[in-house]
Amino acid sequence: MTDVIEARRTALEDLSQRYGVARLALFGSALRDHFDPDTTDLDLVVELPMSPSEHAGAYFGLLEDLENLFARRVDLVEIGAVRNPCLRWEIEEHQETLSGVLSGPLTQNW
Repeated sequence: MTDVIEARRTALEDLSQRYGVARLALFGSALRDHFDPDTTDLDLVVELPMSPSEHAGAYFGLLEDLENLFARRVDLVEIGAVRNPCLRWEIEEHQETLSGVLSGPLTQNW
């Protein structure tokens, strides 16, 4: 995991609690050697188990707060919305959980 994430771990946990995040995981370039902490965006996958009336506010509020926290662009993905099977496999197989109450890899049975 990158120092960018570790330096903000407590704030990340606070955001997860505030927005009702069941699980938040990092995937993509931040987990690879070519991550540039000054320029690279963060790719995160999230599970927000809530009613449709609460979902949009939580998703967009979390996205905005994550971008402010990390001072960079954040791509926030919900695994159920990923239709490309190759991308879905990449996310499910190569991710690192950051916060939330669930354990194990992110899977299609979210």
